[in-house]
Amino acid sequence: MSQTSLDELNARVREAAGWIPKLRETVGQVVVGQQGLLDRLLVGLLANGHVLLEGVPGLAKTLAVRTLANAIHASFSRIQFTPDLLPADIVGTLIYNPGDGKYHATKGPVFANIVLADEINRAPAKVQSALLEAMQERQVTLGGVTHKLPSPFLVLATENPIDQEGTYPLPEAQVDRFMLKVVVGYPTFEEERKILDTMAFTQPKTEVGKVIEQEQIAAARAVVDDLHVDEKVRDYIVHVVFATREPAKYGVGDLAPLIQFGASPRATIALTLAAKAWALIQGRAYVTPGDIKAIGADVLRHRVLLTYEAEAQGITSDVVVKRIFDNVPVP
Repeated sequence: MSQTSLDELNARVREAAGWIPKLRETVGQVVVGQQGLLDRLLVGLLANGHVLLEGVPGLAKTLAVRTLANAIHASFSRIQFTPDLLPADIVGTLIYNPGDGKYHATKGPVFANIVLADEINRAPAKVQSALLEAMQERQVTLGGVTHKLPSPFLVLATENPIDQEGTYPLPEAQVDRFMLKVVVGYPTFEEERKILDTMAFTQPKTEVGKVIEQEQIAAARAVVDDLHVDEKVRDYIVHVVFATREPAKYGVGDLAPLIQFGASPRATIALTLAAKAWALIQGRAYVTPGDIKAIGADVLRHRVLLTYEAEAQGITSDVVVKRIFDNVPVP
């Protein structure tokens, strides 16, 4: 890439990312701490990828998603997943109108810019598959007619890791559709003290003003597509993914008995897109290996499937992914 082209791209990045600090500040007025969560929601928004949030109840996952939707002036719907939910409760159905004697499509809550699928693992497989089609195809078919979902369209699903009764584990095919899986942790002492000061009211202030228009998101996505990824960095991404499949070739042969299945080519694509979105958030026109490491665990932790031996030893996918990043040579 020539210097002139790089300068032009840098100017586009500065313009496209100009609203990000204001958005962070606005959401931070309601959501205390959780900066990592917000940044990864932004990555999903900029890279056009869905996000799976895992954490115990009460960590502001729902509040963060709702506040983000308000700040970007996007339509928002929340679906509380339960075992008795039906696919029609998600995508909609056909309703008979006796006035004209015809069936009319009634769109479900999935027809929104940001869809919060709360406790997604509480829904049975047929409901999960209905959401899967909408996530992958970004369209819904009702009565033989295909309806496009709005753009941007982002599914943010929450999963409770401590409840196992009455839950249906997400199949690997659906988990793989999420670009990122973000583990949401507890706040620090200082953050929780601030949460107490701002939220311990019968009617806490949770409304925020609009920060950006949806057209600005579309423009930022176009810039994400144009960000420069050097050939060596592209090779590094593929090496990282290949290391999850053939760890012995990368000096971590002891991981081979622990990995049942490595990441798929979809992980390669997701890691590249997420790293480009991360670089834009940092205000850069090019991707570095540091960007890949910063977002890599969130892209790979749900795509590296472990064996029973790993589970018996208490080894998590995060441990495996960290070992891989520590051993794959950085260009």
